[in-house]
Amino acid sequence: MSALSGDYTSCSILIYDEAGNHLGNTKVMSYNMNTLRIEVEEPPRELSIGSVCRMLILSLPSPCEYEGRVTKEGARITIALFHGHEKENRTDKRYKINAPALIENLICDGRPYKLHTPLNITLLNISRSGMRFRAPYNSLSDGDRFQLRIKINDNEKLIIADVVNHLDNEHETSDYGCVFLIAATKGEGTGRG
Repeated sequence: MSALSGDYTSCSILIYDEAGNHLGNTKVMSYNMNTLRIEVEEPPRELSIGSVCRMLILSLPSPCEYEGRVTKEGARITIALFHGHEKENRTDKRYKINAPALIENLICDGRPYKLHTPLNITLLNISRSGMRFRAPYNSLSDGDRFQLRIKINDNEKLIIADVVNHLDNEHETSDYGCVFLIAATKGEGTGRG
């Protein structure tokens, strides 16, 4: 998928101001590939017509990062996309987020093994290529592969990721850095990321 040919309809979007502050989440109602404009369901109240925002569109095979200008077409609120990025690299912009998620399965030898009790985590930041989350102390180890279920608005994503590093905190928690391997929207097959 490229910025010019991808269809972002029904994808969830995390919206940030120019300074990187999380303003809210919404959903793409329609995407016009000719004008590179997306119509959004309910934009955050802090967005005003003409303002510039940053977005992380949760699309497959990997999330896409854009800057855009908020516009109005009749009664619809749209965002004109520019400066789109879909190429994975280590310098991906990280977006702060505070959202709950569940780790339901660990993966060993390519097979998922269901945890007796899902691991409740809190996402701290997310980029196109990975994320950082907080979990109970020593829940995972570097190199662990897992399936994560995250729900943003009405879209539910199943993500497979590897733990690449962790930092133990003083308050019986650990922060884990992970790289995405596969992501799928509920009801879709998986695609390599």
